[in-house]
Amino acid sequence: MLDQLMVRRISVKSASEIATKWADVTPARASYYEQEAPAAGAEWEANTVAAGGTYKAGISVAGIEQRFVGGVKRAGAAKFARKVKDVGVSRYAPGGAAAKEDFASGFADYQAVLDGLEIPDRGPRGSPANYAIVAKVGDALHKKRLAVLAATS
Repeated sequence: MLDQLMVRRISVKSASEIATKWADVTPARASYYEQEAPAAGAEWEANTVAAGGTYKAGISVAGIEQRFVGGVKRAGAAKFARKVKDVGVSRYAPGGAAAKEDFASGFADYQAVLDGLEIPDRGPRGSPANYAIVAKVGDALHKKRLAVLAATS
């Protein structure tokens, strides 16, 4: 009986047909996204925090650099430019406006470091003393970044 198994083939519509249906149906689901996605925040956070080890394993796997580069090359500069034009420009201004509070809270710690930082007077153009200013600012911001990361991990 086993030697008489019927062989079947999977039938799948063309990629073009599937893409057309996806593009037609997906915009109509915006209200579902608007209603359901914000409520998933706590679950997203808990699951993402729990996946820290999986993330580390994923970025440590052999050949990850080549996979990353391959993915970038597969997408390519033409897709990048097309997506900027087709969706990026229209989302840029509203995205910036929506991020105002996040920007303010994310930058506040660094603004406080810069606001209180004492730096030496500037020297003439090309003076090695000017690089000391850059190093002092960079070191202070780096230390703050590490402190912020430690406080949030």
